[in-house]
Amino acid sequence: MLSKHTAILLTACLASSSAFATDHNDALTTSQTPFYINEGSGSTTINTADPFDMIKAVADITFKRFAREQTEIRKNPNLLKQIVREELVPYIDYRYAAFKVIGAKNFKNTTAAERDEFVPVFLNYLITSYAQVFTLYNNQKVTFEQARLSNSGRIAFVKTLVIEPGREPIDISFSTRKSRDSDEWKAYDMVAEGISLLDSKEAELGSLIRQKGLPHVTELLKEKAAKDIVFK
Repeated sequence: MLSKHTAILLTACLASSSAFATDHNDALTTSQTPFYINEGSGSTTINTADPFDMIKAVADITFKRFAREQTEIRKNPNLLKQIVREELVPYIDYRYAAFKVIGAKNFKNTTAAERDEFVPVFLNYLITSYAQVFTLYNNQKVTFEQARLSNSGRIAFVKTLVIEPGREPIDISFSTRKSRDSDEWKAYDMVAEGISLLDSKEAELGSLIRQKGLPHVTELLKEKAAKDIVFK
């Protein structure tokens, strides 16, 4: 189980497998042609052609907004869902993440229609989960390391450290994936202290999918996604 402080980290660095072989000696080249898109709530641009630039910039924008709207958030914690949707979701490959949570073994036993219904529900579930974690954020310092490429060149890992006085730094890597159709990178998983968020969710939901089917899990996640955000 992820600790409270690891959970903070999962959101702090971005606010999503072992199937991918990684080679951490492959540094990401800087010769890509930058591809810029507008940031959700303002005029800042995000370089999605470089996973390091993308992760770092999105984190910076998100937490500046979090600090700026803290008074409103305290009055209406569900505003955190809006922040997550506007600032993080554009840079998350949530469809790919949803399919990985379904899992290869379960995938063949689901229909295209069932998967199409599951994906947006899974996204809303992620939004609620990240928004709830945001209530634990307390201006922790986050450092970033340059991205490392997998052997395929289409998966890159951005390592970060969350620094909090009196505690050991927490190590996390963001797994990002390059689109087959463009130079755009998006995040799809977070690995904190060696624990993959997607692997955890697959383990949690996989047996339910096998036993009761994907539509049942979709309805279950609808209920979880609809929960209000609360400060505890």
